[in-house]
Amino acid sequence: MPRRRQSGEPLWRAIAVFRFAGLGYAVLLTAVVYPSAYVRLGWAWAVIAVMTAWTVATTMAYARPERRTRLLLSTDLVVTAGLLLSTAALQYPSAMRHGVMPVTGIWVAGPVLAWAVRYGRRAGAITALILSGCDFLLRSEKITVALNGVVLLLLAGVVVGHLARLAAEVEAERQHAVEVEATSRERERLARDIHDSVLQVLAMVQRRGAEAGGAAAELGRLAGQQEAALRSLVGGGGAAASPSGDVDLRTLVLPIQSDQVTVSAPAQSVRLEKDAARELTAAIRAALDNVRRHGGERARAWVLVEDEPGLVTVTVRDDGPGIAEGRLAEAAAAGRLGVSHSICGRLRELGGDATIRSVPGEGTEVELRLPRGPAVPLARAPGPG
Repeated sequence: MPRRRQSGEPLWRAIAVFRFAGLGYAVLLTAVVYPSAYVRLGWAWAVIAVMTAWTVATTMAYARPERRTRLLLSTDLVVTAGLLLSTAALQYPSAMRHGVMPVTGIWVAGPVLAWAVRYGRRAGAITALILSGCDFLLRSEKITVALNGVVLLLLAGVVVGHLARLAAEVEAERQHAVEVEATSRERERLARDIHDSVLQVLAMVQRRGAEAGGAAAELGRLAGQQEAALRSLVGGGGAAASPSGDVDLRTLVLPIQSDQVTVSAPAQSVRLEKDAARELTAAIRAALDNVRRHGGERARAWVLVEDEPGLVTVTVRDDGPGIAEGRLAEAAAAGRLGVSHSICGRLRELGGDATIRSVPGEGTEVELRLPRGPAVPLARAPGPG
């Protein structure tokens, strides 16, 4: 709702201008155009005075977003309807039969516009019908004139409500674009800093390790892997969230790919709630850390991302030595919680589950299944035509 209020501020100012213009038109009708139509002209000017006071009051009240409550808008509607109906006691009956406008003139459209901007075109249309019903009571003998008023008020309520909704959508898109731009600028700044410091150090460690050989060569190889992953991360763009708060899981998983890790993902985006996507990616990285830690320098891993209706499945498979039967239970009992906490625990907290299958000498397969939230739709690849 805050964005709706911000985007509708110009419309609220336009309503204030319209109400004062409508008040001026009512004064013109009473003083110049139809003064002879009133049996109680003095009371008509009293109604004009009330309209003036109410115009000033509503303009000041509607200037503050927190005051635009249903109570205030309902009071505005009741006061306007009462002033409109007062015309029956002020004008000659013949005046209404001949289509003379009520003492309020077009000023009655103010509440219609206010309800439309605040609550949308449906609320604007309902308010228009209520005021049109009051106008019909005044001029039931002149149905064509009353129908003209109904059509105009309905058009005002529906069109202005539609414009308010479009303004809210445009404001949301603009805000999202600003956030993405700010994130991109910050990412570029961090990428420059990382390139000038961390990446240079990792490259040097890789080079010196290869030159030294032995155990240092293994450290150099690991440094090279981290350098490649970090370059992919800082150069591949951020996982920008959409206005609804979901992200494309691929933007988080694809940077994991390296010489030892192959990542396969669908061609279309895989949408997940932002926090869930990050936790799932952390579980994938934990599984790959176990491959590097226990599989040796030649172990390879494959990551497969599958997107199904209501479910995202990620499979991490390696060609390492596998896990001996009972080894995971022993590790958990000894306080080493890498698998039970970093992988299985993360998925349980997200409402998903993890399955680990391993055959000694044939590698390990970790399957991560995460249900998709009801607000995050399944992305589909564009079809032909």
